Amino acid sequence: MTTSKEQILDNSKTARKARHAWYLYDFGNSAYAAVILLAVYSAYFKNAVVGGAEGTRLWGLSVGIAAIAVALMSPILGAIADSSRSKKLFLFLFTGFSIAFTALLFFVGPGDVIMGMVFFILAEIGYRGAQVFYDALLVDVSTPETIGNISGKGWAIGMIGGVVTLLIAVLPIQLIGNEFIPFTFIITAIVYALSSLPTYFRVKEVSPVVPIPEGHTLLSISFKQLANTFREIKLYKEFLRYMVAFLIYNDGIMMLMDFAAIIGGTLYGLTQVQLILFVIIIHITGALGALTFGRISDNKSSKRSIVLSLVILIVSLAFLYFIQSVVGFFIVGAFAGFSLSGAQAVSRTMVSQLAPEHKTTEFYGFLSVAGRTSTFIGPLVFGALSFKMHNHYLDQGMAELAAEKLGQLWGIGSILAFLVIGLLILLTVKEVTASHPIEYNQIKAED
Repeated sequence: MTTSKEQILDNSKTARKARHAWYLYDFGNSAYAAVILLAVYSAYFKNAVVGGAEGTRLWGLSVGIAAIAVALMSPILGAIADSSRSKKLFLFLFTGFSIAFTALLFFVGPGDVIMGMVFFILAEIGYRGAQVFYDALLVDVSTPETIGNISGKGWAIGMIGGVVTLLIAVLPIQLIGNEFIPFTFIITAIVYALSSLPTYFRVKEVSPVVPIPEGHTLLSISFKQLANTFREIKLYKEFLRYMVAFLIYNDGIMMLMDFAAIIGGTLYGLTQVQLILFVIIIHITGALGALTFGRISDNKSSKRSIVLSLVILIVSLAFLYFIQSVVGFFIVGAFAGFSLSGAQAVSRTMVSQLAPEHKTTEFYGFLSVAGRTSTFIGPLVFGALSFKMHNHYLDQGMAELAAEKLGQLWGIGSILAFLVIGLLILLTVKEVTASHPIEYNQIKAED
C-alpha cells in the first residue's frame, strides 16, 4: 500500500510539473503577442516604417498573408502529429522559427517596408503554427473535468508574460526614447525562448496515437486521415456549427488585437509608452478574465462562458463611438481585455469537448484553418475599409488626420459586425459539458 501511495504522489507531482511547464510556454508566447502584435511592432511598423493610412493597410496585408500560410499547413501538420506523437517536435520547430525572425525585427528601420513585412510574416507563421501544437497538448496535461480551468490558468500566466516583457521595455523607452524600440524585439525573442524550454522537458504526450497501418508512411497516412476527416466532416454537425461561429467571432477578436495599438495611436494620440501601459492593463484584466471564464466553463459550460465574454466585448467596443478621452479608452481596453482573453481561452477548451478523442490534434488543425482563414479575411477587411473610407473623406475635403480617424471608426464597426454575427451562430450550438459530452457514435472508422 505504501508503494502504491508513493507512486500516486509521484504521478501527482509529475502531472503538476507538466501543467506548470505547459503554462510557462504561454508566458513567452504571450510576450510575443504583447510586444509584436499589440503594443510595439504594429505601431512601429505603421508609424515609423511606413507611415499614415498606408501603414494600416500594409499591416493588415502582412497579418493576412501569415494567416493564410498557417491555414494551409495546419490540418496536415495536425494529422502528422496525431499519427506520430510528435506534437512537441513540431511545437519547437515552429517556436524556434518564430523566435529567430522576431529577433531579426531588430534590423527593421524607417523605410524598410519589404524587410519589415517579410520578417514579421515569417515570425507570425512560426508563432501561429506553434499554437496548433501547444493547444493540442492541452489534453495531455488535463482531464475532461479540469480542462477549462487549466486552459484558463495557462492563458492567465500568458498574460503575466506579456506584462513582464512590456514592463522591461517601458522604462528604457521612457528614458532613452523610441530609439530603444528595436531592442524590445530582442528582449521578446529571449523571453519566448527561455519560457518554451520547460514544456519540452516536462510535458509528456500521453493522449492516444492513431497507429500507422501497414503499407503506409507517416506522410501518406496523414493525408489519408485528413481526407477521411473532410469526407466525414458533414457528420460532425455540432463541431461544424461551432467552427462557423468561431471563424466569425474569432475574426473580430483577432482584428481587435492586431489593430489595438493603431486604433489607440490614431483615435486618441497615444504615445509608445502610453500604448505599452494600455496593453499592460489589457493583460492584467485578461489574466483575470481567463481564470474567471475558465471556471465558468468548468462549472457551467464552455458555450455559456464564451457567450458571456462576447457580450461584454461587444458592449465595450460599442463605447468607442462615444468616448473621446484617453482615460475612457483605457477603461474600454480593460473590459475588452477581460472578455476577449476569456473567449480565446475557452474556445480551445470547447474544441477538445467537441472533438472525437482520436482526432483531437486533427480537429485543432481544423480550428486553426478556421481561425487562420478568419484572420486572413479580418485584417484585410479592416485595413481596406479604413483606407477606402479615409480616401473617401479626403476626397470630400477633410483634413488628413480627421479622415484617418473616421476611417478607423469604420474599421471598428467591421470588428463589431464579426463579433455579433459569430455570437448569434454560437447560440445555436449544442451545450456540451464533461458530464454530458458530445457523441459521434454514428461515425464509423475508415479501414
